[in-house]
Amino acid sequence: MSDLAAALPPPHSAGTLARDVCPCGAPAPRAGGPGAAEEKFRGLLEAAPDAMVIVDDSGLIRLVNAQTEALFGYRREELLGHPVELLVPGRFHRHHTEHRDAYTHNQQVRPMGAGLDLYGLRKDGTEFPVEISLSPLETADGLLVSAAVRDVSERKAAEERFRGLLEAAPDAMVIVDDSGLIRLVNAQTEALFGYRREELLGHPVELLVPGRFHRHHTEHRDAYTHNQQVRPMGAGLDLYGLRKDGTEFPVEISLSPLETADGLLVSAAVRDVSERKAAEERINELAALVESSQDAILAKTLDGHITYWNAAAQRLYGFTADEVLGRHVSVLAPPERGHEITALLKRLRRGEKVEHFETLRVTRSGGLLDVDVTLWPTRARNGRVVGACAIVRDISDRKRAEAELTELLEQQRHIALTLQRSLMGTPPAIPGLATASRYRPATQGAGVGGDWFDLVPLGAGRVGVLIGDVMGRGLEAAAVMGQLRSAAHALAKTGVQPRQLMQTMESVVADLDVPDQLVTCCYLVIAADTGEVTMCSAGHLPVLVAAPGRSAQVLPAPVNAPLGVGGIIYEQCRTSVAPGATLVLYTDGLIETPGTDIEDQLTQLIATLDQLPGTPPDLEAAADHVLSTLLPDADGHDDVTLLLTQLPAAPLATVATDLPATAASVPAGRDFLAKALLAWDCERTADDALLLLSEVLTNAVQHALGPIGVHMCRTDTALTVEVSDRSLHLPQPRLAAEDDESGRGLLLVRALADDWGVRPTDDGKTTWFSLKL
Repeated sequence: MSDLAAALPPPHSAGTLARDVCPCGAPAPRAGGPGAAEEKFRGLLEAAPDAMVIVDDSGLIRLVNAQTEALFGYRREELLGHPVELLVPGRFHRHHTEHRDAYTHNQQVRPMGAGLDLYGLRKDGTEFPVEISLSPLETADGLLVSAAVRDVSERKAAEERFRGLLEAAPDAMVIVDDSGLIRLVNAQTEALFGYRREELLGHPVELLVPGRFHRHHTEHRDAYTHNQQVRPMGAGLDLYGLRKDGTEFPVEISLSPLETADGLLVSAAVRDVSERKAAEERINELAALVESSQDAILAKTLDGHITYWNAAAQRLYGFTADEVLGRHVSVLAPPERGHEITALLKRLRRGEKVEHFETLRVTRSGGLLDVDVTLWPTRARNGRVVGACAIVRDISDRKRAEAELTELLEQQRHIALTLQRSLMGTPPAIPGLATASRYRPATQGAGVGGDWFDLVPLGAGRVGVLIGDVMGRGLEAAAVMGQLRSAAHALAKTGVQPRQLMQTMESVVADLDVPDQLVTCCYLVIAADTGEVTMCSAGHLPVLVAAPGRSAQVLPAPVNAPLGVGGIIYEQCRTSVAPGATLVLYTDGLIETPGTDIEDQLTQLIATLDQLPGTPPDLEAAADHVLSTLLPDADGHDDVTLLLTQLPAAPLATVATDLPATAASVPAGRDFLAKALLAWDCERTADDALLLLSEVLTNAVQHALGPIGVHMCRTDTALTVEVSDRSLHLPQPRLAAEDDESGRGLLLVRALADDWGVRPTDDGKTTWFSLKL
């Protein structure tokens, strides 16, 4: 109570106190004085609602009323004549005396609530907040000061509660008086606007308003003063606040008038709605996008009732929003597809998202639409699924185009496969040679590729086997394959060695002038009578041989580069193969499949061949088993060619001899053949066989170099005779003139033999003929 001294009078002499104060504490009536007036003064003092303390200029208490006793807890006699500091907390004594002395020299009335925080001290030592009004009283005995003391504990507590509520408010609270000055703010106001509290108090509230709104804001504030009413948050006004750093932000403000003893105050609760405004803008943008979308967008409850319907949905289905809102979504599905709606709603309740579900939907006119539907669940803030949204796209045109394209592709595939099979040709049946073949077109694109195989009968118990693969797929690969197959077949028919055929094919590939085109190829010549296989491979996959009673293995062959590389000298090798063995030839589509290792697949192929039942196996069943084991899936593979060739059993008999290149070798050869025919019980063909051998031997003696080899082989069905010499010149049939002594030998061979031919060898050539038995 630092200002309490100002409320007290200066001290008087003890004599004056004794003369002027009666035992009851009231001034004693003077002789001849107006006693009635004094009694009236005491009555007024006692009737005062506040504690009244009258102090002289020395600071001693001269008069108190009953309210003073009640307020401070003292009896009247405990106060009178004592310093007024008795009623002041000790920590204020020094300052209180200074203030009291100052008041003596500057006497003025000070009203209650003069902005000072004052405290009183009760007899029991407790402090309490007070308000004091001071009035100077000039008397004949000197200056007295009347102090009216009021306990404001309850009001202070109420103010503290008010301030606590103000600080606890979630919004910025700004309290303004009727002149527009800020009287009170809370911490949220400091945080929101960036000002310290002392920078706001006493300043115009327009400090927090953007400059462009100042004039209108003053007008609105004045109007509010004359029309006071509560205005809630979000009253439809676009309001903005101004921070200390000059930035503006959108706000909502609620206003409440407060009538106080000091006049009208207005309480303004200010809320920053920047995030909400931004969210509203995003929502408006999304709403505009949804409404302008070319796809039908609808929302529905989890039980399937439609709650939203955009313009595109109306265009797609023909229903207006008023016609479908609230109806069940099954109205859009054909009756036979009602189970789809049930299943989709069940998935949505589980929180699943359904993407690109293609189905049929019905329009208002009853027409059917092919649609693509994407569904996703909508969730509440707690994550619970509360509904669903759907985007529906009309795919009728796409479906029609797909159907047309599928039909067109199927036609193209059929044409391409027909073309490829015609280019691949149909290999002839070779007597005594069992074969089985399979071709699977590629499952992608047109289905055609560059695979081919061929069987070429070479005569004299020999068969040429070709297999090749043009890298890539499509009609271009198939066209290249057709040309190469024709060229290879024609070369093989000439009886050339495998390495010679491959060397020539290298030139053919180069002449085709197909950029970056590589071709793998393998050519085998099988001699059934000797059980020998002569092979040359141009980068093709290994040939496997599966002999009865033995494990399948790779047929040895030199490694040569594919055709098309250029500058390669091709090598061949000759290998003996057991009678009845099966040769397995294939293209890369069989063992090069996505996600597998080629070595592992080759090992699996060998294991599959080892597990084939039967000795020798049924080739047709074996081919099916190999394909189903290595290619169990119908999709995802390249074109595949598989060829199984089973060598015939050994011939019944075979003999051979060498003769010099002299005229005597002709009758010697006839004798050798006659003895063999007699031993083989082939006398019925002896005359033709002896005549043909004489002609062939005569040509060799006259036109070739020795030695001359004669080789004869008998099977169940035919007799084959071969004559080998060291001349590279191949005999050619010609028409002889009537007076020519030569030129008729090969004509006789062509006329009498069931089959005949000439093939080059490493040392010369071999001329042969066959007669059926």
